[in-house]
Amino acid sequence: MKQYLEATEYIDWRHAAVLEQARRLTAGGGNQTEIARRCFEFVRDEIRHSWDHKLGPVTCRASDVLEHGTGYCYAKSHLLAALLRANGIPAGLCYQRLSLHDGGPPYCLHGLNAVWLPDHGWYRIDPRGNKHGIDARFAPPDEHLAFSISERLEADLPEIWPEPLPLVTRVLTTHKTISEVYQNLPDVELVGSFGSETITF
Repeated sequence: MKQYLEATEYIDWRHAAVLEQARRLTAGGGNQTEIARRCFEFVRDEIRHSWDHKLGPVTCRASDVLEHGTGYCYAKSHLLAALLRANGIPAGLCYQRLSLHDGGPPYCLHGLNAVWLPDHGWYRIDPRGNKHGIDARFAPPDEHLAFSISERLEADLPEIWPEPLPLVTRVLTTHKTISEVYQNLPDVELVGSFGSETITF
């Protein structure tokens, strides 16, 4: 589990502001599952999704997401991983491949998290932020993600990554506006039959 607890360039949980927010979320005590729920709900509800709310700047590093209070799904997942790790809770990054317009191309990656809970093992959670038609929740052992897979070229990618994918951080660090990010959302090619894809980056 060590790699899912480390501080990294983008999951910079040793940053003073991230540590302070992580400490606030433990106020009143609670076990790991309860603290994980608080961290999830904070990022889901208090950090605004960049495209939903048309908010800049483009953020990537967890501490920047916290400072500006906004981020794309990927950036929000970086902050959630940082808050969980700051509280000693193993956390990783997961991705789905989704149709951008609810059917057919273009496709893009969607970023979310997996957290290790003592009573449940790895449990996926999606802090992108709720809105009409999206109701992501923390209710282990049942998953309540923002999006479900509904067609052949969409996929739940099975890996739990300790670090963000380079193609994700490249998009977030090379484009200056949220519109530029939206026009260049990261994607991967799925090769093989549905359910046993080979992922090429």
